[in-house]
Amino acid sequence: MRLLLVSTPIGTLGSGSGGGIEFTITNVAQEMQRRGHQVTILAPDGSTLAGIEMITVPGKGQISVQNQYEDAPITLPVNSVLANLWQKAREIQHNYDAVVNYAYDWLPFYLTPFFQTILLHHVSMSFVTHSIDRALASIAQKYPERLKFGSFAQAQTFSFDTSYCPVIYHGLPVDQYNFSATPKKYLLWLGRIAPEKALEDGVRVAQMTGIPLRIFGKLEDREYWENIQQNFPDAPIEYGGFLDNKADLQQVIGESMALLMTARWVEAFGNVVIESLACGTPVITYDRGGPGEIITDGETGFVVKPDSVVALVEAVNRIAEIDRLCCRRVVEEKFSLEAMGDRLEQWLTSAIA
Repeated sequence: MRLLLVSTPIGTLGSGSGGGIEFTITNVAQEMQRRGHQVTILAPDGSTLAGIEMITVPGKGQISVQNQYEDAPITLPVNSVLANLWQKAREIQHNYDAVVNYAYDWLPFYLTPFFQTILLHHVSMSFVTHSIDRALASIAQKYPERLKFGSFAQAQTFSFDTSYCPVIYHGLPVDQYNFSATPKKYLLWLGRIAPEKALEDGVRVAQMTGIPLRIFGKLEDREYWENIQQNFPDAPIEYGGFLDNKADLQQVIGESMALLMTARWVEAFGNVVIESLACGTPVITYDRGGPGEIITDGETGFVVKPDSVVALVEAVNRIAEIDRLCCRRVVEEKFSLEAMGDRLEQWLTSAIA
């Protein structure tokens, strides 16, 4: 197949500003190309990915939807990179068998019936705004096979019937992750430092258990982070910044007792969950969104009552019950690039046909 993958307009591919979607695009592009498909990525200027054909366009970055309210209007900045990406995609669409959109924005969803080459969508977030919900509903009514969700929990956040839309779990290059059988005594929290991620719950766990919490991720809301420090001055926490080096990230994950997932919103999937399991590190997560589906309670971690810090603490006290080798095996069987590639090929082939 000849595939055009259209990247996120939030930032350049390779910069880390696009979050988990960059990780997903990279893995999909490399696995599809390894299988013999022709893969091209269309992305903002400055984007890079070794070994993959790249077409880039200029323009001003898009405002992230995750920071908007439910009734927010549809906006495009002057010289919008989002608009420029989709203008370019329209111009070159005939060179491909399918165009796959990785942007969670109204414009590409709206354009679906106007493309002559089939336009498919990786829906990367749960419900955020009514405008996007309505645009997705229109697609689901006519072309449900063109919307791909990351988890059943994510799909259920939208107002329309998603039962005919495929749910395809992500994958990663397992052989690039080192297994660690003997952790050190600390807990780990990874993610954007922003209110919807509820870092304060992880900090409360550290304070209640006395077990140090190491924190890594993009500092998105400085005021929020400063409030946490002021509210928990004695908590055993350490912020290590954003880790863009894969080897450093693996070491931090592999040496931790457990990864805490405390998000207030519904995570569409949770790439960091399978990264953690690949290193043998169990995950303690609220029963909310993709992480609650990925983790098998009592086997690869614990799935606890949402927003219950007491339940998190109880799970931490039981973490020695989890077989770290079992965590690794689950990723090898269900979340490898090969397993993901099989699922993607079936979806793409069926949708194109």
